[in-house]
Order: sequence, then C-alpha cells, then structure tokens
Amino acid sequence: MTASELVLPTCDFTVFGATGDLALRKLLPGLYQREREHQLPEGTRIIGVSRSDLGDDGYRDMVSEALHEHLADDDLEAGAMHRLLSRIHYLSLDAASGDDWHQLHGLLKDRPAKDGKDPEKDVVRVYYLAVASHLFGRICERLDDLGLATPNSRIVLEKPIGHDLASSQRINDAIGQVFDESQIFRIDHYLGKESVQNLLVTRFANVFLEPLWSSRWVDHVKITVSESLGLEGRAGYYDDAGALRDMVQNHLLQMLCLVAMEPPTQVGGNGDSVRDEKLKVLRALAPLTGADVDTATVRGQYTTYAEELLRPSNTETYVALRAEIQNWRWAGVPFYLRTGKRLARKESRIDVVFKTPDHAMFPGSEGGTTPNQLTIRMQPDEGMQLHVTAKQPGPGGIRLVPVSLDLSYDSAFAERCPDPYERLLMDVMRGIQTLFMRRDEVEAAWSWVEPILDRWDEMPVEPVRYHPGSEGPAAADRLLARDGRSWSETTA
Repeated sequence: MTASELVLPTCDFTVFGATGDLALRKLLPGLYQREREHQLPEGTRIIGVSRSDLGDDGYRDMVSEALHEHLADDDLEAGAMHRLLSRIHYLSLDAASGDDWHQLHGLLKDRPAKDGKDPEKDVVRVYYLAVASHLFGRICERLDDLGLATPNSRIVLEKPIGHDLASSQRINDAIGQVFDESQIFRIDHYLGKESVQNLLVTRFANVFLEPLWSSRWVDHVKITVSESLGLEGRAGYYDDAGALRDMVQNHLLQMLCLVAMEPPTQVGGNGDSVRDEKLKVLRALAPLTGADVDTATVRGQYTTYAEELLRPSNTETYVALRAEIQNWRWAGVPFYLRTGKRLARKESRIDVVFKTPDHAMFPGSEGGTTPNQLTIRMQPDEGMQLHVTAKQPGPGGIRLVPVSLDLSYDSAFAERCPDPYERLLMDVMRGIQTLFMRRDEVEAAWSWVEPILDRWDEMPVEPVRYHPGSEGPAAADRLLARDGRSWSETTA
C-alpha cells in the first residue's frame, strides 16, 4: 500500500494534559501542520482536557498563542489556523478524581450518525495521555467505566512508563485491563525522526551495507544525545528520574536496537516484525551488574545543577556507558552510549565506526588512513555522512586525507522536514504501530537498566562533576580510552 492510500479515519483526538508544555509545543503544532496539508478528515475533533478553567474560547486562544510561538512565520496560514481552531473543544476535568467525567462522556457520545453509519464504529477515538504515568491506570479505568474504551479506541502513552520495572509492570497491567495491546501506542518521539526512520531504509534497502554490518567489519558504535539546556522548568520530574531513566532506558536503547537488529520480514503493518527484532537485541544485551557497573558506566552532574534545583542532589545529568550484544552478529563489538544536559552543543547522532584495513597498502604515503565511519545525524541538520580516506590532489607522491560524502536532508529534499510528532500522530490515527514500543520491549529495557540503578543506590558515590558548556566529564573520555578509542576519531 502506498503512502497516498493510507487515508486517515475521522477521529476524536482527546489530549489529557492539554495545557502542558508537550501539548502546546509539540502535539497541537503537529496537528496544525497536518491541517495545513489538508490531511485531517472532515468531522475530526480535537478535545483538550485539563484542570484549568478555560472553556472552548479560552483554550483556542491558548493554542493560537502557542502556534505563533512555536511555528515559523512562513508556516502560519490564516485558513489552516481557522480550520484547526474550529475543531477544538475544551473540558475542565481533574483526571485524578471522579468528578466531571460526564462532560467527556457527553461530548464524545454527541456525534450523530452520518449516512446511516454508527459513529461508535466509524470514528476512531484517540486518547493521548500527556500526564504523569501514575495517572495512566486511573484514566483508563474511568474511560472503561463510562463505555468510552471502544474497540475503535487507541491510547497513547508518553514516557517514562513507570520509575522501574515493577512500577512499569503495574501501570501496563492496569492499562491492559482496559485496552488490548493492539490499541496501545507507547510513544518515543526519537523513532519519529526522519533520520532514525531512514536508518532502516539505509540498512535494508542498500544491499552493499549488509555484508559490512557485523563484527567482521564494524569496530564499534557510538550513540550520542547531548543537550545544551538544563532543567528548563522540569526540575521536579527530572530530579526524580535522572538521565538514565529519562534518556537511556528509552531513546538511546531504541536507537541501539535499530542499529543492531536483524532484518525484519517487513517494515509496516502492525509493526510486530520490527518490534520482534528490537526485542531480540534488548534480550541479547550483556547484563551490567555489580562491579561491572563501576567500570562500564559514568555518572555525571553539571556543577550548577544544585543551584538550579535549589537544593543538593546526587541525581545524574550525564550518563556514558559501554554495552555489548551477545549474539552472532555483534559479539565483541562495543556500543558506547552517552547523554547529558548543559553540554557544549545540542546534538543527536549515531556513529558506526568500521575497522581499519588489515594491510597497509600505501606505506610510503604522507598522512594515514582513518577508520571509515557512517554518521547518522538526528539533530541538528538531519542527514548522513560517510567518512572515507582519499588521495589529496597533487604531484610527487600520495597524501592520504579523510573526506566526507554528505547527505543533508535540507539540501537533498525540497519538502519541509516534518517534526517527529507529526508522523507519529498520523500513525496513531491509522493504527500503524511500527514506530511505537511494545510492552515486552519496555520491560526488557527496564530489566537491563535496573541493575545499574541498583548498583548506584548500593554505592552512593557522588556523580563526577563537569562544567556547563563542556563536552562532559573526563571520565567519559577515559571509558573509551581504556579500549584505545575516543568519542571523535574522524576529522573529515
């Protein structure tokens, strides 16, 4: 089926936490961009739910202000803005209590049959839970009590799902009492990035890469997600979570899976083919337990964190770690992961570093060979680079220099590169689960991360400090230096 055939159904899109940062900064702008492309079907409604006492007009004003703040001026069109705002309804409702839910029941049920069709069967109901995960079960229970959890309903869960494996299982059990796994969409916005999706195409639609994609030719893999900002209004959540829960357990491990997984039978459909292969990678990760955690992980915190938090804390704002996958394809290949806040730059990238040639073919040359490297950039400037060694032009000998073959999405494709949430929201409406995490994936990731958290709790050593605006703690450099590697070998 082609992309043009994947039409969207008429939908009631209900956002719990509708006045929060995620809804106003990502979800509503994403829906606006789809409205701008005339992709939202006639009759589709957007229902904001929050505790704030706003009313329809008040919330429409809030959404309009958010769109002007978070979208480029060139993207703002009066017609698209009017169409989107006309779809919006708002309900003041406390998701943690049992009061006022009748308003949501009445609004969702107030949809007359059209052309003799039953709206209960023909309208997809999406419930997006942009709220704390401890509310997930309660909301699902109330939806079920009111008869709003129909077979044509889908529920979207924001990470983190729980604080550890046990809490994740409790939350998933509560949701699973109401919704079937085929109706549950656990979202990780990194999987919606064009460059991450293109990783699948690069790997499986280009035959020349497959023979090289193994321990025979790959020396190591590095995955980096660095942020230049600090807490930025998320102090309460972040200090309770830390970088390992907030980033490694989901974003970085998901990217590791896409790099390392075996070819799925297909990409698309219900998504299980891709998710089956990702699960195999997570289950093949060599456990990090006990003293192994001390040598294979780095836990850091930027020096002004306590000042921003207004109290002392040992929560990590930086994590670097060394992982290995115990299977035939990747045995012996280290995967280095790092993420942190208040670093020198905002950057997300995957570096697949290949082995150096076994034999020096140019012993008398100037310069030297550098490892071939494939770099996938998620941000900024989404794209890919292939680093190779070439001869510098000139007479009188051979001088070897590193050069790059560069693909920038902005340069190669004229179309606007959509925000990840645009793609993911449309996949939810269509019922395509490929880019969403299955329950067993989430729990496998928690099972691998939890022993690291346990070791840090058992050995309450303060995180190593690093200065804001730096590359991170020196201990992260030593983690790779012990293996004779560094975070940045390629200078092309």
